Amino acid sequence: MARWFLFLIVVLLGGALGLVYGWVVSPVEYVDTTPDSLRADFKADYVLMVAESYHANGDVALAARRLALLGGPNLTETVSEAMVFGGQAGYAEDDLALLAQLASDLQTWDPILELGGS
Repeated sequence: MARWFLFLIVVLLGGALGLVYGWVVSPVEYVDTTPDSLRADFKADYVLMVAESYHANGDVALAARRLALLGGPNLTETVSEAMVFGGQAGYAEDDLALLAQLASDLQTWDPILELGGS
């Protein structure tokens, strides 16, 4: 019995020391990370936040710059992927409508005209 008790004490002590080392002595520090390193669910949340910001300010160029941080090949495709994920994850209909509006406006947006080109 004393042998199992000693084993349990050593395991708990090792776990506690490991947690202290990982959280206090040498915690992981993420510095200057970009949204392209996010998991798919957080990327979808990021796109939704961009859509909500776009709905509030109407600046499609700003929304495009923010979406470009995700590093996708196509901004509309990035929003479409977020819409698919949002549908599967149970996003509210209002949120899906914001995403759809952003995708629609990105399809008709011309960055050349935004820069004042011909």
